[in-house]
Amino acid sequence: MSETKLLILAAIAGSTIFLGLPVGRLKHAMPRTRAALNAVAIGILVFLLFDVLAHANEPVETALLGAQDGTGTWTRFCGLLAVFVVGVTIGSVSLVRYDRWMANRSAGTSKATAASGIIAGLSDAKRLSLFIALGIGLHNFSEGLAIGQSAASGEIDLALMLIIGFALHNGTEGFGIVGPFASGDDRPSWRFLGAMGLIGGLPTFLGTVVGNSFVNETLFLAFLALAAGSIIYVVVQLLKVANRMGQPEVLMWGLVAGLFLGFATDYVLVAAGA
Repeated sequence: MSETKLLILAAIAGSTIFLGLPVGRLKHAMPRTRAALNAVAIGILVFLLFDVLAHANEPVETALLGAQDGTGTWTRFCGLLAVFVVGVTIGSVSLVRYDRWMANRSAGTSKATAASGIIAGLSDAKRLSLFIALGIGLHNFSEGLAIGQSAASGEIDLALMLIIGFALHNGTEGFGIVGPFASGDDRPSWRFLGAMGLIGGLPTFLGTVVGNSFVNETLFLAFLALAAGSIIYVVVQLLKVANRMGQPEVLMWGLVAGLFLGFATDYVLVAAGA
């Protein structure tokens, strides 16, 4: 497979995230419908968290076993473990600190940078949607790395299966991004949804470019760890939204549905031997 074909397929895999984004434009949704959409988004993100942590932990465990049997070093294990722990911590705690800083800023008169000023101008739903898109983007960058590294090592069949699986998988992630809009009447513009789609989906393509150029296990782990931390943050925030909406039974049904929707897309990869 040529590099051009590989990158085109990777771009398609990332673009399927746009399929679920129009749901955020729904008008006059009933309370139970809103609660269900929010719950499905939580379920999808819970699956992503499980998936990301499982893949991030693999190189750490491999390094540990290598250190034990003498094929690796304890320094390697400690280094990867540190990247894992620090990445998850930064990905989650930094967002909490940012929200606190934003609250203090809005109460005071301090000036912010242009970027933070733009974020400050977003509604709560849009800001949370942005954080979800960022977390998914980090996760999808690691998926792109896996595609690129498979192709670079000559595993073309595996790369194709990864592209197909990630394309199906990314199709569900758009629902996660628009989940915060299920809690109120705040309707995102098409421009905003397009920007969130690029933030969440484009990293699949970028990761493929990087992964096809060189293989770096530490970089792969770092992006997974950051993604896990940010997903932990947004899951907690969406659970707060769900509690305010009530509908505990709808929450559980929607959460389970979103969780197994994520697993269903993952089974495609397993069935393909990837």
